[in-house]
Amino acid sequence: MAWITPSLRNSLYGLLGHAQPSESLLDNRTEDIRESMLDLLGDNGARKHPNVIRRIRYASDVHSLWYLRGDLMAVLADVHGEAIARRQVRKLTDMFRGVLPGALTSRRSALFG
Repeated sequence: MAWITPSLRNSLYGLLGHAQPSESLLDNRTEDIRESMLDLLGDNGARKHPNVIRRIRYASDVHSLWYLRGDLMAVLADVHGEAIARRQVRKLTDMFRGVLPGALTSRRSALFG
């Protein structure tokens, strides 16, 4: 959604009942989430799944990172096992609170919940 102008984005967030976070907060949180995702993958995940590393590194916004959690989950499950992967992705998911519309974060997923 990088192509959406700030005023349109603010309007969309307003319609969903949420205030748009400031650009600096959004940028900082996006980078924190990106770094956390890359840290979770570590060296072993990077060697086995360089395409996922690349997609996370070059994701254009926080929405893109949100949708990459499934790919991250698959890599972590491959490297560490599903139980550990679920715990790690659940913690990461909490980092998205306040920067995404509530409709994206309001319900628990069977995959991550």
